[in-house]
Amino acid sequence: MFDKGRYVAFSLELHLFFARIMKEHALFLKAGFTPANPEFSREAEAYKRKFEALLRRAVVLSDGVVGRSVLTSGEILTEFTADAEKQTQRFTGIPIDKEITRMEARLRCGDPGCTHFDLFHQVKQLNQTAIGLLNGLIGFKERILNGMRHCRMFTMNYPLLIEHIIREAKLYRTFLRNVENGNCPDSRSMKETEIFWNQIMMEHALFIRGLLDPAENELVKASDTFAQEYATLLARAREVSNAAMIRQESLSETVKFRDFKTVGVKGIENCEIQSIILPLLADHVLREANHYIRLLNE
Repeated sequence: MFDKGRYVAFSLELHLFFARIMKEHALFLKAGFTPANPEFSREAEAYKRKFEALLRRAVVLSDGVVGRSVLTSGEILTEFTADAEKQTQRFTGIPIDKEITRMEARLRCGDPGCTHFDLFHQVKQLNQTAIGLLNGLIGFKERILNGMRHCRMFTMNYPLLIEHIIREAKLYRTFLRNVENGNCPDSRSMKETEIFWNQIMMEHALFIRGLLDPAENELVKASDTFAQEYATLLARAREVSNAAMIRQESLSETVKFRDFKTVGVKGIENCEIQSIILPLLADHVLREANHYIRLLNE
């Protein structure tokens, strides 16, 4: 069991990171559909709006409550997020609620020990709303993946990317179910955490490699190297009993990958890298690396 203050802070920190990730998943899905599937495009837009509303509410409740380490980690937003949203909206025509990003930039850290009953009740409602939305979004993603695997539909997203974003949505839901059931929010072992996020990082490297223009030879090679190095870390993590044995290696590798992604976001936003990577996707994967680095450091 954990106290109400920790419940509120952990829940809101989850939403600040994952609700943004989910709304962007919906945007990337919508951007990848063809005119043959207008109903899927409409459903993706609906989920984007619902998770934007969820995130906006979480931001309002988070001011003066969440921890400094989360607000300064670069997992909620980066120096590139605002421009990435503007460019992505211009490129895709998909509307993005950019006021949320401005609100997040003004968030202040605080003391979760000062939680009052009303805030606890509001966060509990938010968690239950999120679980319901995630049930629907996971089902939507699984329908897309099933259609792709059986050649009933085509999208510009890889099947592995759909699997990837299903896993992230299920992790978000698992954390919320744990806190709602009164279980310790940090119950996952460090080994489980490393295996999950090292696989996510490996797949990021594979996606980047596949979305870069073939002429970007050095960046393609670097992406492939990161994928191989994470594959090695994954294999080792599954073999060892003590995750601390490779924790420092995971941290070192992810800091290097974070720096590579940072260069990538700058290059994509400034039109210096040729690719079919949306600026917001580049920023999205950078934030996930920042999130993993915080977990490894804590």
